[in-house]
Amino acid sequence: MDHSRRAVLGGALGLAAGVLPFTGGAAHAAPAGAAGRRRRRIPPSGIGMHLYTMRTPLAADFRGTLEQLADIGYATVGVSGRHGNDAAAIRAMLDATRLRAVLEHVGYDTVRGSGLPRALDDLHTLGARWIVVPSLPGALHTPAGFREAAREFNKAGLAARNAGLGPLLFHNHGDDHKTVDGEVLYDILLKETDPELVGFELDVYWAAKGGGSDPQDLFVRHRRRFPALHVKDMAPGGGFEDVGSGVLDFAAMFDTARQGGVKQWLVEHDAPADPFATARNSYAYLAGLRY
Repeated sequence: MDHSRRAVLGGALGLAAGVLPFTGGAAHAAPAGAAGRRRRRIPPSGIGMHLYTMRTPLAADFRGTLEQLADIGYATVGVSGRHGNDAAAIRAMLDATRLRAVLEHVGYDTVRGSGLPRALDDLHTLGARWIVVPSLPGALHTPAGFREAAREFNKAGLAARNAGLGPLLFHNHGDDHKTVDGEVLYDILLKETDPELVGFELDVYWAAKGGGSDPQDLFVRHRRRFPALHVKDMAPGGGFEDVGSGVLDFAAMFDTARQGGVKQWLVEHDAPADPFATARNSYAYLAGLRY
């Protein structure tokens, strides 16, 4: 494994050995010889906020929260929880604040059931492109269960395409990267879903912490399958951190993002002490990142 791949996974794998290969500052320094080629930047239109991060202020003031995100500089959002609003109301607030929804998280049971047509209609109302399954039930975390999910994803992805939308996406957590009966569960989805119908919203924190999937390598091996990312940083102890303040080497990780087809970099923090401070810190880091 080369230096840059160790950088991506180091924050997770080093924890087991009691050694932290990066500090918050060192994690983002360019490796020797790389500085001259790290000139790409995330386009401003690609920096978004996954609204799960902002769930507490959204519950109190949905439009006011969106206004503050727009003032920080965010261009897009991923919808995760409506807080009593329907899709049309959220679209009106997004339009008023000049934000754009790019995706919405919709439960697996809805996606595989009779609620899918309504969910796809709501996606059109929101002006979004991708419907995202945020997680799979624990009972499906076996090779057979993931193969069942792959079949359901292909069906739902076809329905999304027929509705004029992008492919269905799957959002990962740590357990999705485990090896069970000799198979990496996440690899089953990659191999057994149709690339034209199913893609992935890769949560880079959980991919690193899960230990079985290197984002930099995934982007190369499975090209154009990752239109959206959850950009989440890892604290030295393995918890959550504002983007750019933890141990993950995003510059190395994003070096192959173009091959992976990444179009949206959505900030996420699962438990922010101050959601707006997290939003400001994470935006400033991504807007200034060169890779």
